[in-house]
Amino acid sequence: MRIGMVGLGRMGGNMAERLLRRGHEVVAYTRDHSKVRAAMDKGALGARDLEDVVRQLTPPRAIWVMVPAGAATQEMIDRLAPLVAPGDLLIDGGNSRYTDDIARSGALKSKGIHYMDAGTSGGIWGLEIGYCLMVGGEREDFERMLPVFEALAPPKGVLHCGPAGAGHYVKMVHNGIEYGLMQAYAEGFEILKESRYDLDLAAIASLWNQGSVVRSWLLELTARALEADPGLKALSDYVEDSGEGRWTVAESIDLSVPAPVIALSLQMRFRSRQENSFAGRMLAAMRQQFGGHAVRSAER
Repeated sequence: MRIGMVGLGRMGGNMAERLLRRGHEVVAYTRDHSKVRAAMDKGALGARDLEDVVRQLTPPRAIWVMVPAGAATQEMIDRLAPLVAPGDLLIDGGNSRYTDDIARSGALKSKGIHYMDAGTSGGIWGLEIGYCLMVGGEREDFERMLPVFEALAPPKGVLHCGPAGAGHYVKMVHNGIEYGLMQAYAEGFEILKESRYDLDLAAIASLWNQGSVVRSWLLELTARALEADPGLKALSDYVEDSGEGRWTVAESIDLSVPAPVIALSLQMRFRSRQENSFAGRMLAAMRQQFGGHAVRSAER
């Protein structure tokens, strides 16, 4: 099958290469033409612009958009919509909010353009091990694109989750769970590090992946990081969030579903970005006021 791939970053570039390895034709485009040339070196058909992407595809076309979620994705969809024809399909493989998918799908449907959302998990390792794909949209479109999805995914690694937005909804909750798992691992390993024992944390991470109930791919990556830098001294404790954790917490509030672990793991990421926080100083001030407790003076 021939498919357009718009966006050739760490995910899009690797996904294009995986499709090429499995016999599909990829029309590759991104604003950075050096990345287009790199894709062409691996067998892709390069495109100069979006119009060229559309020209090189045969109706009914399929174009996979793999750019950052939010304004960048919306801009790309808005630019593609006037170029494609009724019956063509646009797939958003980024981390868009599911409510955006619902609105986008409705707007495109009125023009006869098909739309799917594909929550994609696998990161930079997906090129070799495959991507877990959580897909939303019409069943007929899913069946049509199944050869592409199966080429990208490992065995049993793709699911039609439901109508528009369902794929990104499942991916949103997936990422919320990921926040909680990561926080639990981080806390556990800090307890191990601060214990009275001189423990080999990398060895423990590797050990736990051999049949224990906490084994996981995240733990494999933890072992890899600890082997490379046992004290993690090359890193700061500043932790970003990409949005899905916030959306998961907001959804839990809207549904009145308690999700304290996910919510707290998100809050801990916020805390990681603070130095000498006002809230911490406020706590110290209150203890000093009501009990005369000792406090530490701020360094000048």
